[in-house]
Amino acid sequence: MALKATVFKAQISLSDMDRGLYQDYSLTLARHPSETDERMMIRLAAFAWHAAERLEFTKGLCADDEPELWQKSYSDEIELWIDLGLPDERRIRKACNRSREVVLYTYGGRGVQVWWKQNQGKLSQYDHLSVIDLPEAQTQALAALAERTMQITCTISDGQLWFSTGQGEVTLEPVILQRHSALA
Repeated sequence: MALKATVFKAQISLSDMDRGLYQDYSLTLARHPSETDERMMIRLAAFAWHAAERLEFTKGLCADDEPELWQKSYSDEIELWIDLGLPDERRIRKACNRSREVVLYTYGGRGVQVWWKQNQGKLSQYDHLSVIDLPEAQTQALAALAERTMQITCTISDGQLWFSTGQGEVTLEPVILQRHSALA
């Protein structure tokens, strides 16, 4: 018998000073049995960084041909593809061919450095790809905030994201490995 996804609910009160966006979001996340709290909370952080009316979670780990989050146009074209982890270059190439903008959030400490050395040359050819590393100590602290029902206050300023829940608070300070050419 297959294990079922665990449902998490998050109420996010977002204050994005960088974009002038102040909005409340009621989100439901299905955490795949193989997904860690760290990965799920990074998905929430990625949502906050890119929050928009049509940004949505996908099937994620359950679908090889979908990212973790995407934003589609009204004509069903993928405008933004957001992925997590250390994917194969072929997956990134496919994402870049299907979407106007691709953002990859890497995490996992030293493994990221090794992955980046192996892939940096190939990935530099994609001018609409951003690669952003999240420091391991910060993502592990973020994972500790995970609960089945969460009330989150999230503030974004100067690219940094501050998460606060009843369990504590964490600041994520992303390290830009590669920036989308339109954002440079």
